[in-house]
Amino acid sequence: MNPSAFSWVLAACSALLVGVSKTGVPGLGILMVPLMAMVFPAKLSVGALLPMLLTGDVFAVAYYRQHAQWRRLLELFPCVLVGIGIGTFVLSRTDSAQLKPFLGYFVLALLALELARKRFGWTTVPNQWWFVVLMGSLAGFATTVGNLAGPVMNIYLISRGLLKNQFMGTTAWYFLIINACKVPIFWKLDMITADTLHFDLVMVPMIVLGALAGKWALPKIPQIFFNSIVLLLAAIAAFILIFG
Repeated sequence: MNPSAFSWVLAACSALLVGVSKTGVPGLGILMVPLMAMVFPAKLSVGALLPMLLTGDVFAVAYYRQHAQWRRLLELFPCVLVGIGIGTFVLSRTDSAQLKPFLGYFVLALLALELARKRFGWTTVPNQWWFVVLMGSLAGFATTVGNLAGPVMNIYLISRGLLKNQFMGTTAWYFLIINACKVPIFWKLDMITADTLHFDLVMVPMIVLGALAGKWALPKIPQIFFNSIVLLLAAIAAFILIFG
């Protein structure tokens, strides 16, 4: 594998976005998915991205671990595991690119539900068992088929009313655990190779730079703007998945 100079630039931008999204602006990382797809074939791009995400997860946990809301995580994990199982089965029989429009429409539906909840005062929706099952299963499925659980998790945690540090700490632990669990699956499916690991290693300095920038930026972002930007980026992610 001998990426062109342009491919290295795209990968470096993706790595920077990984760091920033993990420690400062969640949702921004959705832009790295199409960038990596321009560097690698569809399935291989998903596998190459995973170690980069894990590196960003380590920084996020180091910065925000004490703010994690473990109750929110524990209620999701059983459904997430079901979603991962379904995603593994589907991914072994199809191309992840074929599933992206489906996920995009689902994210738009979740956004519509969140906006309706706020508009009409449906305060009990995030506490309903079906909502937890839906979000957990979809997050597990999305993270397996394309490292795309971010928009789903972001909408879910915003709906639960988490403050931004709680949001960052909860997502940090969630993605560190889930992404680590995906490594043997991706290895077995030949989505992670010696070449992609070498590529990821070269990207580490850019991830570190992005993580430091995100940590610097988060305290400067007002809570109300943080919530709005997370939902806006989820909407952008949905359109990228549908039309990208």
